[in-house]
Amino acid sequence: MKSQSSQSSLENAVEKEVANVQPPSLENDKDVPTLISLFNSTFEDFNTRLVLGDDEPIYIPAGVDKSYHQIVFAHGFFSSALHEIAHWCIAGEKRRLLEDYGYWYCPDGRNETQQADFEKVEIKPQAIEWAFTEAAGRRFQVSTDNLNGAEPDREGFTKNVAAQLALYKADGFPSRAERFINALKNTFCKKTHDDAPGADAA
Repeated sequence: MKSQSSQSSLENAVEKEVANVQPPSLENDKDVPTLISLFNSTFEDFNTRLVLGDDEPIYIPAGVDKSYHQIVFAHGFFSSALHEIAHWCIAGEKRRLLEDYGYWYCPDGRNETQQADFEKVEIKPQAIEWAFTEAAGRRFQVSTDNLNGAEPDREGFTKNVAAQLALYKADGFPSRAERFINALKNTFCKKTHDDAPGADAA
C-alpha cells in the first residue's frame, strides 16, 4: 500500500498534467514529414514504417503486398501518428503479426458500456501518447472518440490517463516507448532551438 505522501505526490502530478491539456490544431502540420522519418529511422530494426493514410488509422503487418509492417495514421495529423505509435509500443510480438494487433474496434456511436470498455483499453496508449507529445514540445489532448454516442466523462478519463502517465514517469515506460521519447526530445527540442530567433548567433 502506498504511503499518504506518495499518494499525495501522485495526485499532485495528475493535477499538473491535467492542467496542461489543450485541444490540438487540425491544420496541416509541417513537422509530420520529420516525424515519419524519425520513426522509420529509429525503428529500422523492427522492420516497421510509419505511413501517412487517409480516413482511418490501421496497423498492417508485413505480407504479400509489403515486406515491412505499416503503422498507418489518419489525415496527416501529428497527434494521430503519435497515438498509433503508442499502440504499437504496447503491442507484443505476436500481436504485431496481426492486422490492428488482432483487436476488434468498436467505432464512434458506442453506448455507455461500450464507451467504458473503450476508455479502459485506451488509458495506457494515451498516457504514452501524452509523453510523446510532451517530448515533441507540444500540448496534449485526450481522445474519447465518441461524438455520436454516449456522452463520455472527459474529465474523469483525462485524470485516469494522467495517473497512468505519472506511474510511467515514476516506474519507467515500455522499452520502445522510452526509445521514441528520447528520439523525439533529441529531434524536436533541437529543432525548436535551431529555429529560435538568434539561434545561429555566436
